[in-house]
Amino acid sequence: MTQAVSNTLSQALQRVLIFLYGLAAYVIFFATFCYAIGFVTGLVVPKHLDNGTVVPLAEALAVNLSLLTLFAVQHSGMARRAFKAWLTRTVPHAMERSTYVLATSLVLILMFWQWRPIPAVVWQVPYPELAVAVQVISIAGIALVLVATFLINHFELFGLHQVFNNLTGRHAPDMRFRTPSLYKVVRHPIYLGFIIAFWAAPVMTVGHLLFAVMTTGYIFVGIFLEERDLVAQFGDDYRRYRERVSMIVPFLGGSAGSKPRQELATGLVRPVSLPER
Repeated sequence: MTQAVSNTLSQALQRVLIFLYGLAAYVIFFATFCYAIGFVTGLVVPKHLDNGTVVPLAEALAVNLSLLTLFAVQHSGMARRAFKAWLTRTVPHAMERSTYVLATSLVLILMFWQWRPIPAVVWQVPYPELAVAVQVISIAGIALVLVATFLINHFELFGLHQVFNNLTGRHAPDMRFRTPSLYKVVRHPIYLGFIIAFWAAPVMTVGHLLFAVMTTGYIFVGIFLEERDLVAQFGDDYRRYRERVSMIVPFLGGSAGSKPRQELATGLVRPVSLPER
């Protein structure tokens, strides 16, 4: 009897600790995401794409490309089914998404810290009113990202749902293919929002352009990998959706080689269209 009570208390404590871990991972993610808005737009934060110590071009390219490559490898590698299967042999399944979110946040924090600006100007909007409009478009892209995450399941995408279900002893429902609202117009509204945010720059420096080009390239690689997983999971349902709905540009019709933005940065394969994991 004593052993049974001890086991029950141990399991309850483990569930609480897993929940606190997931909550901490979400708080770190949220702070990182807020900083990322300023990092890309140049607003409010002390360190962004275009400020900091200027170093020789070769050094800046080497450091920045290494940071972007690290992010791409972490973000896509940890999103793959094989990696998740390996990880959950070590950590409880309920912690898997939170661990991915935490790892992504830490890599982004490293990028914010170590990014080397390349301040040469590629283009600059000459009129103040137009520059403000472009800045607003960039912020609208970020807003689109957030809206798209809530259209599916924001808290599941970033791990809170899983740790809360584990805490309360609930089982997650089976995943089903669905395409709410924006996902009926474009398969990847989250990716679309990021592309808008990265490219709508009143002042486009070489460093910002490098960031925009590399992240956009990564987005399309991520789309290929995620859609491959979605086809494997949902079969003809996803194939028909891909044929019917545009990948990135709304209302252009489908194309056989993209995917719905189902969940960020990223990797939680849920059939609705959303930073990846």
